[in-house]
Amino acid sequence: MVSDAEDNDQVPVIRVRGLDNRFGTDIVHQDLDLDVCRGEILGVVGGSGTGKSVLMRSILGLLRPSGGTIEVFGQRLKDSEDAQQVMSRRAGVLFQDGALFSSLSVLENVELPLKTHRPDLSTQLRRDLARSKIQLSGLSASTSPKMPSELSGGMRKRVALARALALEPELLFLDEPTAGLDPIGAAEFDRLLRTLQRALGLTVFLITHDLDTLYAICDRIAVIADRKILAAGPLGEIEKLDHEWIRNYFHGPRARAARHEQAATG
Repeated sequence: MVSDAEDNDQVPVIRVRGLDNRFGTDIVHQDLDLDVCRGEILGVVGGSGTGKSVLMRSILGLLRPSGGTIEVFGQRLKDSEDAQQVMSRRAGVLFQDGALFSSLSVLENVELPLKTHRPDLSTQLRRDLARSKIQLSGLSASTSPKMPSELSGGMRKRVALARALALEPELLFLDEPTAGLDPIGAAEFDRLLRTLQRALGLTVFLITHDLDTLYAICDRIAVIADRKILAAGPLGEIEKLDHEWIRNYFHGPRARAARHEQAATG
C-alpha cells in the first residue's frame, strides 16, 4: 500500500476515513480512506463500477454515505446539507457531460452560480466576472452569446470549466473532463487545466480514464479497487504495485504510448 498524504508534509484539504457506500445489498465502498493534498492534481482511477463518481458525490454532499467521516479544510462534514454549504462556497464542479443548460446562453450558464450564491453583485459586475472566466477558460468573448448547441464538444467543456470557476473556488472537482474529446482537444484541455491550477492555486480532484491525462498533469494517483483506495501516490510508485488491475491498466500498450509521449514532450 502506497503511503497516503498524511505521511508527508502536506496537510490534507480533504480527509476521508472509513467511508462506506451501500445501495441495498450492493456494497460500493467499504472502509475507504483517502487524503487530497493542498495544491495537487489528484487523478482518481479504477475499473467500471468501482464508484469513482460515487466517491466524488459523497465528498460534495450530493450523496449521503452509509458510514465513515469526511473532513474538508479541517471541518468535519456531519451531513449532506453541511457538506453542500461548504462546497457551494469553496468548490467548483465539472460533471462528465458538462451539464450545461441548453436553454441558456454561454454567458448565462457561467453567470448562474453567481446569481445563486452572490445575489449582492450588480448585474453588470456579475456579467463582467462571467466574461472574465469565459476568457480565462480559453474562449473568445464572441462565445458569450452563443447557445450550447452551437459549440463543439471541446468548447462546451471549457464553458463548463468557466462555470465551475465562477465563484473562484479553492477546490475543483472534474469527472472525466476529456471524455469524448479527440486527442488534440484532450491535450489542449489538459494543458489549460494545469495552467489554471498553478495560476489559481487550485486543489483538483480529477476522475479520469485518460492515460495521457494521468501522465501529463497528475501529481498523484488514487486507485479504487476492491471497494477501497488500493493505493495513492506518485504515478511511478503506483506502476510498481503488484495488482492485476494495475498491471493491466498501467502496463498495457496504451500506457506505454502515454509514457513515451510524455517523455518526448518533457
